[in-house]
Amino acid sequence: MKVINSTKKELSPKRREELLGILKTRFEKNVSRHKGLEWTEVKTRLEANPEKLWSLSEMERTGGEPDVVGHDKKTGEFVFFDCSPQSPEGRTSVCYDREALDSRKEHKPKNNAMDMAAAMGVELLTEEQYQELQKLGEFDTKSSSWVKAPADMRKLGGGLFGDRRYGRVFVYHNGAQSYYSGRGFRASLGV
Repeated sequence: MKVINSTKKELSPKRREELLGILKTRFEKNVSRHKGLEWTEVKTRLEANPEKLWSLSEMERTGGEPDVVGHDKKTGEFVFFDCSPQSPEGRTSVCYDREALDSRKEHKPKNNAMDMAAAMGVELLTEEQYQELQKLGEFDTKSSSWVKAPADMRKLGGGLFGDRRYGRVFVYHNGAQSYYSGRGFRASLGV
């Protein structure tokens, strides 16, 4: 991926067209995720928000397979979630946040979910968003994904993650400093 200006976070014209093609194909292939929405409206909104398009490119680059999952009628924003079958491969083996990373004395992961999300210009899915995603298909059947932990839980050292096992969706806790090769994070982005 070539970025024209790293402070502006804009894609090159070639990468922009390539990404729009990928997003359009995914949008058309998965109509059940966004019934009643039209690609032309989504595309217009994306083209008017180059920094958001850059964030979607980051979601795609790291294996998230972003797709439209909703439309906020108040703000006009289209909501994108990572819709890859498993937690995005380019974002696995990370602990929850910087505090958790700094607390590890040895065997530290290379990064953490919250810093990666901020650098990408996206948010971790909330527990509610994760449950909504799971209504759209079967995700994280072999992996798990960090979800945004409530402040009171995080203050006590905990984090939340979700997965799908035995035909059910589970959201449960772990120490925020933990990390596993099969656990990453899923993101959301409003455009």
